[in-house]
Amino acid sequence: MASALARTLKENILSSDLTIYDEIKIGDPNYWIPSNELEELLSEQLVGVDLNGLALRTRSKLVKEEVCRGIGYDAPRTFIKTQPRFLGQNFDVYTQKSNNLQIWNEEISPARRYVLIRISDNDIITKVKVVTGDILSELDKTGKLTQKYQAKLMAVLENVRQFSMSDTIEMASVVGQYQGFDSDTSPSNYPNTGEIMPIDEVFQRLQSIVGKRFSYMGALQERNRGGLLHSLVCSALGYSNFKDDGKFPDVKHQLIEVKLQTSPTIDLGLFLPNNEEALDIPLVNGRPVRMCDVRYAIFYGDVENDEVVIKKFYLVTGKDFFQYFTQFGGKQVNKKLQIPLPNNFL
Repeated sequence: MASALARTLKENILSSDLTIYDEIKIGDPNYWIPSNELEELLSEQLVGVDLNGLALRTRSKLVKEEVCRGIGYDAPRTFIKTQPRFLGQNFDVYTQKSNNLQIWNEEISPARRYVLIRISDNDIITKVKVVTGDILSELDKTGKLTQKYQAKLMAVLENVRQFSMSDTIEMASVVGQYQGFDSDTSPSNYPNTGEIMPIDEVFQRLQSIVGKRFSYMGALQERNRGGLLHSLVCSALGYSNFKDDGKFPDVKHQLIEVKLQTSPTIDLGLFLPNNEEALDIPLVNGRPVRMCDVRYAIFYGDVENDEVVIKKFYLVTGKDFFQYFTQFGGKQVNKKLQIPLPNNFL
């Protein structure tokens, strides 16, 4: 069942004159539908829809019409070929009978949403999942999708250092109102005014992790090791629980991206930290949250006796990132991107 926020946003759109082509500011509290709420509304509308016997072109149009109804828009008589197809809410739609997702003639956009609709063997819609481009990029195992952005720390003598002494100017008024939060707050919640720590407070709390150790678990367990560090970060920040929804940034409530490094090369995925594009997060105190506003907590660990020992910690805003880290590598895009989805993804 869709949440109260999702239903309110749908009603707002229903009451407006907006079309799917009218661009909405990301994070707009009245009309922008965040990914979680978008998935709720579309699941409620589409799951159970029968497409049996329809020609491919007819099926495609019907699905798009149902998508419009699900989020409060009138379906246009003819769907214009825009990029993305649902321009106002910044998403594309893909219907999937198989686990092979195909994207033609364009690269994956990190901030764009991709609505993946599972269709059963008897042509019934059974599942809707909304993901952003950065999550899709993680699913490519062929090496043909893109060459991800990578960076390396410049020469720094200190093992612990706060590179950015203040948050971005645009976020200063927001973090300046910090009053604290309940310990049972989920770290994956949307950030709220009065609950976002200033960057110096984040630094004071997270430097306590230096010296901590946890199981290495083998060379192929990078994701699980990251989860252990993420848990330590949540605890140091004052959360009583650890939750990771797999989306950028890792600790959404505090706008913190966590990196664990057992090698010099930092994988940045499709996001350049200094990108000024707005994230799929509701406005905070009337301001959009941009990629460059995110705080990067970068921990370097050594492997000792099958354990990772945290030896270094650096904190920097996305805006300042490349003052201290060198970017290298490029980006290459194929004309046709084929991404095998895990069996349990949809």
